[in-house]
Amino acid sequence: MAPELPKPEVVHGHHSGKMTPFLVFSRMVASMGGLIYGYDIGISGGVTSMEPFLEKFFPEVNTKMKEDTKISNYCRFDSQLLTAFTSSLYVAGLVASFFASSVTRALGRKSSILVGGTAFLAGSALGGAAFNAYMFIFGRVLLGIGVGFANQSVPVYLSEMAPPRHRGAINNGFQLCVAVGALSANLVNYVTQKIKGGWGWRISLAMAAVPASMLTLGAIFLPDTPNCLIQRSNDHQKAKLMLQRVRGTADVQAELDDLIRANSISKTVKHPFQKIIRRKYRPQLVMAIAMPFFTQVTGITVIAFYAPILFRTVGLGESASLMSTIVTSLMATGSTFISMLVVDKLGRRVLLLVGGIQMFVSHIIVGGIMATQLGDHGGLSKGYAYIVLVLICIFVAGFGWSWGPLGWLVPSEILPLEIRSAGQSITVAVCFLFTSIVAQTFLAMLCHFKSGIFFFFGGWVVLMTSFVYFLLPETKNIPLEQMDNVWRVHWFWKRIVGEVDGETEMQEP
Repeated sequence: MAPELPKPEVVHGHHSGKMTPFLVFSRMVASMGGLIYGYDIGISGGVTSMEPFLEKFFPEVNTKMKEDTKISNYCRFDSQLLTAFTSSLYVAGLVASFFASSVTRALGRKSSILVGGTAFLAGSALGGAAFNAYMFIFGRVLLGIGVGFANQSVPVYLSEMAPPRHRGAINNGFQLCVAVGALSANLVNYVTQKIKGGWGWRISLAMAAVPASMLTLGAIFLPDTPNCLIQRSNDHQKAKLMLQRVRGTADVQAELDDLIRANSISKTVKHPFQKIIRRKYRPQLVMAIAMPFFTQVTGITVIAFYAPILFRTVGLGESASLMSTIVTSLMATGSTFISMLVVDKLGRRVLLLVGGIQMFVSHIIVGGIMATQLGDHGGLSKGYAYIVLVLICIFVAGFGWSWGPLGWLVPSEILPLEIRSAGQSITVAVCFLFTSIVAQTFLAMLCHFKSGIFFFFGGWVVLMTSFVYFLLPETKNIPLEQMDNVWRVHWFWKRIVGEVDGETEMQEP
């Protein structure tokens, strides 16, 4: 019988480092990947609520909305072609994320970011010039490729560049840019829907080229991460110089040693997607799947994509619906910024638990109001419509400082170097898979579930909050290369990974 291994301790990082101008620049450019993602989320929902856009490409939806007095409030926007316009991006992103893993591993994080920015730029040009729905959908496929590459590489890049005690704040910058991108899109939509002639939607779609250009041009000047330099070239001296530059100190030997050790393990892995299913990596695989899945079933996709449609469903006009969406976007941006300030102090678990409770309460009350006050015809009174708006703002705030940023942060920081690209690809793929499912089915679900849709998502919020409470350990301030220790001291996961510790010690250098 193998001797019992000593119980590992979770080391709360001894690595040196501070926020240097070089790190801030890298963080700002890489986070533009979040900006393109957020802009598309915001722009698609607003454009699909504009009457000139609907008249040109989805006339049957416009007819149901304006002329059919018998159709239910909940079914006015139910159109498979309309939802295909939204979900096509995420299907393409799902496929692209797996190709992105190979590019990120072989050519570096910077190369994947460049590919993402270029593809998104091409898609935005095609969207702005489109003359039929199918051309739009093809443009969104290109946008999906761009988002797939960016979302796979940017969170990994940010986690690898960040010093442990600031990693939460730096990585949450990605989600902050998602919120800023969505806010920018909603502001653009609000302005362009007032343009006479009915072509304002073209400006909304084409303006996606602005954040895409910022990401593509900025990525040219991005440095590779020290982890990537060691992984690709095995040049320890070059990696040390980069680490000193990023950390702003010469005292980086301890962190460099951890990186070299992690790389030596990574070199033995030829097929990371086969490696990640081993029992040793079971906790990381579960989190790489569960975190993005739960993020999508919070109901945030409904708010992000279809907020203008939802507000029109409860009786607000086109302009008022778009303005309400701006208000919720402001709330999302502010709450994500708050998360950046406190995530490395309060930790991941506290924010996820508080946010979960907040989202659950909002879902239940909104569902109750719509069930009792909104029938199949007519609308809510103005008072109730604005109560719904306030509750959705509360929901968005809860998401903004919890599952929004942490759904990306936690998977990117728990993955060991040898499976990091594969694990992040799984995270992005699961995110896009369930985003596309929710986007494609929501309007039909709204039509059939009616107000029950909010109780449906509320049930998922209860499940995901319980998951965090019982199964997610705290990861704040722990160096990436020491993250495997948190599983070996966790009440549940130690039963799984603890049994392979002896095997691990024999196989790994």
